[in-house]
Amino acid sequence: MNTPEKGKFRHIVFRDGDTWYAVALEFNIVESSDDPKLAFMNLLQAVSGYVQSSRKLKGARYYPLNQKADSEYEELWKNLHSPKPIKSPFQIDMYGVATV
Repeated sequence: MNTPEKGKFRHIVFRDGDTWYAVALEFNIVESSDDPKLAFMNLLQAVSGYVQSSRKLKGARYYPLNQKADSEYEELWKNLHSPKPIKSPFQIDMYGVATV
């Protein structure tokens, strides 16, 4: 479980058309750019701001830090980790787990 003090989130950076998207699955944050690395850097900044904002919710449960991922991104994540992946319509630049 993610808390304002520590946690992890899954991320995927992919291209759809001419645009690169970076997604943080547990936070439902999506950033875009013409460059995959810039999209990922924008995502990291957005996640950092999101976690910092959650620290102001003292005493509250951390629901905003542990959201259910959008089904489209969850399916893409599962496919990337499948022993028999299905060809994706998206070009994948990177994916993995990052620390908050």
